[in-house]
Amino acid sequence: MAALPENTISAPEAVKANPERPMIDVILECLDDAKAEEIVAVDITGKSSLADHMVVASGRSQRHVGAVADQMVTALRDAGYGKPRIEGLPHCDWVLVDAGDVIVHIFRPEVREFYNIEKMWQADFAADAH
Repeated sequence: MAALPENTISAPEAVKANPERPMIDVILECLDDAKAEEIVAVDITGKSSLADHMVVASGRSQRHVGAVADQMVTALRDAGYGKPRIEGLPHCDWVLVDAGDVIVHIFRPEVREFYNIEKMWQADFAADAH
């Protein structure tokens, strides 16, 4: 493998590099810019080994849900976080974006109401506080 010039880093190190903005801030700003609705962020630090934050948002339609997810991939990559894992894009009823430290669920409103996952996570944490 050829040596890199001193002022460059390899691709895996680039992903681990300390980006200027926290990932949760990039995600929340992206959701706002993409006109996602009813954005809820739940801090699950120390409560789950899955991630530090879970974010739930709604899109107005399947097309909007897919567009929000695509915009998030671009925003995370541009901020230096690499490409997240994505599930659910073919149907866009519920798209899961796993960015590592933050897991984002983007729903159509009817699907979000049916699963109501943010209430489940928030209720669990309220019970733990006592």
